[in-house]
Amino acid sequence: MINRRKFISGVGLSYFASLLIPFNKINASNSLNSFFLGEDGSKPLVISTWKHGLEANEVAWKILKDNGKALDAVEQGVRVTEADEDNLSVGIGGLPDRDGIVTLDASIMDENGNAGSVCFLQNVKHPISVARLVMEKTPHVMLAGEGALQFALENGFEEENLLTEKAKKAWEEWKIKSKYEPIINSENHDTIGMLAVDDKGDIAGACTTSGAAFKFHGRVGDSPIIGAGLFVDNEIGGAVATGMGELAMKTLGCFLVVEFMRNGKSPKEACKEAVKRIAAKLKDYKNFQIGYLAVNKNCETGAYCIHKGFNYALYQDSINRLIDADYLEK
Repeated sequence: MINRRKFISGVGLSYFASLLIPFNKINASNSLNSFFLGEDGSKPLVISTWKHGLEANEVAWKILKDNGKALDAVEQGVRVTEADEDNLSVGIGGLPDRDGIVTLDASIMDENGNAGSVCFLQNVKHPISVARLVMEKTPHVMLAGEGALQFALENGFEEENLLTEKAKKAWEEWKIKSKYEPIINSENHDTIGMLAVDDKGDIAGACTTSGAAFKFHGRVGDSPIIGAGLFVDNEIGGAVATGMGELAMKTLGCFLVVEFMRNGKSPKEACKEAVKRIAAKLKDYKNFQIGYLAVNKNCETGAYCIHKGFNYALYQDSINRLIDADYLEK
């Protein structure tokens, strides 16, 4: 029989011993918020895909540090990349399809579950802002092609040529062989996906791309598809995808990541499970790269991909840094 006094004493010692670890953590980080929200739990924060996310994060952070909304931060953040003519995967300067036409896709989600997107949009370099207006001014989620362009022009956007000399030269060189070969971790199929958590704890996300280079005219990837390239649930967290969009589309990857977090997995664990789902369902997955990036309501972040090489930018605690994601094929 257990001695009652020894039992109570043991429980008491265990209780007080357990308190030592949290308070040591608090002292080490000098932040109560870090303890209650996890090691990487301070807000606001912004995360985005790839190295070009560092510059985009800078603009988003300026909004967040001034108590701005996460939605404004992600829109203005990815606009930086959309306007970068040297970036071959987003906005103006994006590589064209096989007909030499630049077509853009984008989506955005706010903390209330509202969403807007555009796909196959031409001649407008900021599809993310058009997507936001679709969300805020129409009863729809997605507008496509000529309809998306008409809507953009009616709302003050101007048409311009998106095919830069740099992108045109790459297209002309491709035409010599005209062979569609997605390259792992190459900018021929990247995006910028961004997630932000503001001071109120609200989460928003944005995703924008010029899609797979030299694709069939009319091809649309995962970026404008809610649940595939982007998904946000303000009660749980958010996720964005980058890489070969068809993989995310076939498994509804970003929705899956958020659902894994809903069931208790950390952001990194959730991203890993979504990648493993691709590996289990799609036989040719090793030929492509896909990366997922996520944040949960506790302001913890994580990422995972198929192959080595995917990285993401995290701006938190006034530090903007690039982090290499863990990967499946080792």
